[in-house]
Amino acid sequence: MIIKDNLSNSGKFLGSSDDYYKSEIVIVGAPMDYTVSFKPGTRFGPQAIRMASLGLEEYSVYLDRSLKDKKYYDYGDLILPYGNVEKCLNIIGDAVKDIIDAGKKPIFLGGEHLVSAPILEKVFKKYGNELVVLHFDAHTDLRTEFFGERDSHATVLRIASEFINKKNMYHFGIRSGVKEEFVFAFKNTNMFLYDVVEPLKSILDNIKSKPIYITWDIDVLDPAFAPGTGTPEPGGITSKEALSAIHMLKDLNVVGMDLVEVSPDYDHSGITSILAAKLIRESILSFL
Repeated sequence: MIIKDNLSNSGKFLGSSDDYYKSEIVIVGAPMDYTVSFKPGTRFGPQAIRMASLGLEEYSVYLDRSLKDKKYYDYGDLILPYGNVEKCLNIIGDAVKDIIDAGKKPIFLGGEHLVSAPILEKVFKKYGNELVVLHFDAHTDLRTEFFGERDSHATVLRIASEFINKKNMYHFGIRSGVKEEFVFAFKNTNMFLYDVVEPLKSILDNIKSKPIYITWDIDVLDPAFAPGTGTPEPGGITSKEALSAIHMLKDLNVVGMDLVEVSPDYDHSGITSILAAKLIRESILSFL
């Protein structure tokens, strides 16, 4: 098994099972931050999220559901060769394939947003042109290159647009990027600026019968709620709005997700990590 050969020993997410084979969901850390352009440190995000999760209850009062009733396995962090971006992306892609081939749903903890590129590629190969991507972020991430590099945290959704049906790509909470990215998005994809809840509500009927992949960049939230990230962007959504968005997707056909860009070195009192952990908990109980 490829994934098993590339894992480090690490803590486990709250309530995770000891039985991989009976689990329906697999949590994996992708601790890579080699293309981060402002403040590095997201490689430590997966472990911070796991540690913070231990401060949560297994029961969600929002959903009247408990993690005790879900079967999910935390495989720990992938071992990624420092500085070798291409090899790292290949390892992540191989891990995704292992999970999907086993009939399970992946949850990846980043790490920088570039880790989503190989995940999206493998998920697309499984589900094809019907796949819907919901992208929650402060930034467009639609550049063709960044500092001369095609593979970057600032290009990840542009890379995905090369194989995913662009009309099935939805961006929420966006409030930063260069003009060319917005021109591309408004022409080819579905771009919603600033807000999350109302735009998401408006598309639910269009996506309810399709396989859905979700990618969360924690900086979609205002830095007041999530300061622990490498590229904070004022003017974002609240933690309550993020939870509402997750609950709106309850019982839809979500086939996987990632949550990226948590950077604990900048996280005052651990509020970003605990928020990320709660978003993961509510996601597991809502739709995974």
